[in-house]
Amino acid sequence: MVCKLRRRVVSRLHLPVFPSMQSNSQRFPLALISKSPLAAATPDSTLAMATWRPMTDSDITALMAIADEIHRDLPEAEAVFRERLHLFPEGCLVLVEHDSVGGYAVSFPIRRGRPPALDAMLGEIPHDADQYYLHDLAILPRFRGRGAAAEGIGKVMEVAKRYPTTCLVSVYGTVPFWERFGFAPEPVDAAMEEKLRGYGEGATYLTRGNA
Repeated sequence: MVCKLRRRVVSRLHLPVFPSMQSNSQRFPLALISKSPLAAATPDSTLAMATWRPMTDSDITALMAIADEIHRDLPEAEAVFRERLHLFPEGCLVLVEHDSVGGYAVSFPIRRGRPPALDAMLGEIPHDADQYYLHDLAILPRFRGRGAAAEGIGKVMEVAKRYPTTCLVSVYGTVPFWERFGFAPEPVDAAMEEKLRGYGEGATYLTRGNA
């Protein structure tokens, strides 16, 4: 469809990654890794009021609470999220309703085919980055069901179009979800296979063109 640390639950890509999960087999995300859980949920009548906005430092506490709920098995440290926000703020968003944060998206440029390991610090954004990475997209159940995931992905892709391709690590069996947005599995080498193991059983590397 995937980011994720403290003790430690996509992407990082849940959204749509995103779905209710106590174990990897039970959860259906958006990681967004990409840790991504956006599973089907009963729509909340107030969701129409929820909007995506740029993430700020003050959102991190709420973001970590969401990550703990959605990515219980793929935890990432608070420092990981703070670093991504500071290194590439335009790739970090939160879904809010009034003062309540109900989801987030984390994305940033990387060198092609070299997404970070789960819960790994970046250090810097490569000066020669040539691919965009959707690390995590996570939305709480009560905020799902009315297009918030698709809207969030759209906003991420607006930034991603500066690069030839976008990639993510799909977790929680969300490949079908990500295929709806043009992502498809790509062959991986031994080094990528080893990295994917850190995202749990069934983690799949996906890419799409940004043309």
